[in-house]
Amino acid sequence: MSKITVAIDGYSSCGKSTLAKALAQKLNYNYIDTGAMYRAVTIYCLRNDIIRDSVVDKAKLIECLNEIEVSFVYNTVTKTSEVFLNGEHVEKEIRTMQIANNVSAISSIKEVREKMVILQREMGKNKGVIMDGRDIGSHVFPNAELKLFMTADNDVRTQRRLDELTSKGEHHTFEDVKRNLEKRDYDDTTRKENPLIKAEDAVVLDNTDITKEEQLNFVLKLINDLLLTKDEFNKPLAKH
Repeated sequence: MSKITVAIDGYSSCGKSTLAKALAQKLNYNYIDTGAMYRAVTIYCLRNDIIRDSVVDKAKLIECLNEIEVSFVYNTVTKTSEVFLNGEHVEKEIRTMQIANNVSAISSIKEVREKMVILQREMGKNKGVIMDGRDIGSHVFPNAELKLFMTADNDVRTQRRLDELTSKGEHHTFEDVKRNLEKRDYDDTTRKENPLIKAEDAVVLDNTDITKEEQLNFVLKLINDLLLTKDEFNKPLAKH
């Protein structure tokens, strides 16, 4: 059966990664969390005094870009790809509130996005990939066979993010998390370089009131229908 590219865009804490990981496991596709790539760059910037209080030393960052290598390694235990920064496993560190508070400033920089997009396109060039982020369907893979745009109620998203942080030992107030999400939404949708927008042909998926299982089954049906149509279209004509 043919393989396709699935592009998943949407707001923070809408469950993009959760859906993408489940799809990748079901379909035996590669999963690429592009947000993790920008978070890894943010770690580098924090460690090297390139960003302070969300203010970036842009010239210094551009000068250091060639020293920043972001890669993914498949974890056979968790059955998912995890992010590495210059060979160091940083999967846990990238999920902290400190990174969330600074990543938008890093991801808005043109040169950073250009480097990450080159890597993303290389990772997905052979199809059979599920990629999530903010500009996958609109910029990285505009010709993806399936594009999803995920959204959910703000309070629902906030509670999901708060629960995730609490489970990892980080304790924040509902109001602080909500402010962080609202700021990231604003930064993502108003930045100059490839802002978060819904691609014209994207399927909107509002998961405020549906379960993860219902969501997964809905998208699997979309993919199955696409694959059947694609294979039927590519089937050689019968000889008479």
